[in-house]
Amino acid sequence: MGSNNSTAGSGASGALYGLGIFGAWVWFWQEADGFWWHVLAILEGLVWPAFLVYHGLDRLAG
Repeated sequence: MGSNNSTAGSGASGALYGLGIFGAWVWFWQEADGFWWHVLAILEGLVWPAFLVYHGLDRLAG
């Protein structure tokens, strides 16, 4: 009957993921040379933290 919201604790992980995105944008933006490399830097910044987490958890699993 009541709403079941399972968002407890999601703020910290969202903030950490956001910091990862901004850090990746800074890194890739500095490395980019030309318009299309900057466009690619924006896209890479969005997906890079997800790859980092995936590969980090893969290494932890063994």
